[in-house]
Amino acid sequence: QLQLVESGGGLVEPGGSLKLSCAVSGMHHTLYTIGWFRQAPGKEREGVSCITVTDGPTYYADAVKGRFTISRDHAMTTVFLQMNNLKPEDTAIYYCAASWATPVGTMCSGEAAPGIWGRGTQVTVSS
Repeated sequence: QLQLVESGGGLVEPGGSLKLSCAVSGMHHTLYTIGWFRQAPGKEREGVSCITVTDGPTYYADAVKGRFTISRDHAMTTVFLQMNNLKPEDTAIYYCAASWATPVGTMCSGEAAPGIWGRGTQVTVSS
């Protein structure tokens, strides 16, 4: 069974950078879409960025375009989220999620909720 484990969160000052990692195990097919979601206190969970495992199309929420970059390693064992120019409003718990054969926009926009989730990693942007 597919399992996801996030790492790389922490405390960073505004304007700083962090790189999150999502370790993927138990994947026997290449039709998964992997995505990063976040949930801030008192707010609904939102899709941040998604990518197909085959390194095809990507999706970014408007709030992170130009600042965040999603990628994966060639072994398809880790999906990364490079976050630059972080802002206090980026503070949230960041979750890695997976969905079978789902277009990146459908998954990240919330039209189709992912079925597999990691436990999350806290990102705090504060001076």
